[in-house]
Amino acid sequence: MYKNGCVTLDNTEMYYASFGSGDKKLVVLPGLSDGLATVKGKARMLSMPYSKYLGDYTVYMFSRKNDMPEGYSIKDMADDQVRAMKSIGIDRAYLLGVSQGGMIAQCIAAYYPETVSKLILAVTAPGVNAVVEKAVSGWIGMAEKGEHTALMVDTAERMYSEGYLRKYRRVFPLLAKFTKPSSYDRFLKNTRAILNFDLRGELSKISCPTLIIAGSDDRTVGNDAASELNAGISRSELLVYKGLGHGAFEEAKDFYDRVFGFCGRETDI
Repeated sequence: MYKNGCVTLDNTEMYYASFGSGDKKLVVLPGLSDGLATVKGKARMLSMPYSKYLGDYTVYMFSRKNDMPEGYSIKDMADDQVRAMKSIGIDRAYLLGVSQGGMIAQCIAAYYPETVSKLILAVTAPGVNAVVEKAVSGWIGMAEKGEHTALMVDTAERMYSEGYLRKYRRVFPLLAKFTKPSSYDRFLKNTRAILNFDLRGELSKISCPTLIIAGSDDRTVGNDAASELNAGISRSELLVYKGLGHGAFEEAKDFYDRVFGFCGRETDI
């Protein structure tokens, strides 16, 4: 039921974690946090939010590949992701992309439509806007200076609702001590790829039923990004969590019920 695996792509590896025993397949692409720590060895831990659906679904969560060349783009990540999926027998699946993972998922749905049954885009954007540029450029500067505590605190402040922050704000500097990577190379390549991403002119190529999930106060991708996706993707619907932000996928208690409800229903969009 739980598997920690890897796929060989050219001269490097891509880690994935899978869990569940169902015939339906859900592929999950995580956000920028994957630039700091991959899914390697974490299948059982990562399965927890999905547990009630694992009789019907098998979930695959992929990291980006280990060795990323300079100039590695979001489209390159999508190309490699499709190669990795096909190498382990995933020809078609439901696809959930979160934040940067949602950018990769947009490219997959646009350029490899045969691989996506339904698409879920959570707290993501179709291109760089002023909010994205400010956040990501700031993180690049902190990473280049090795300011890990500042990076983790700023990420949290931009991610969570004020209620969540009031409860846990004191913890973030402590957690930072345990999450510092040996190198920021992987993180920086991921962040620079975000700054060069723009699929706004290609959104019409996404033809599958699509659920767009956002928070009403997103300080990482901005509050207009979800509406822009909704306007550009013809068969899409928009769900906005009032009072939540970029961390809506963690804070909203019904987030996964919404995801699997969308996957399982007869679509009318």
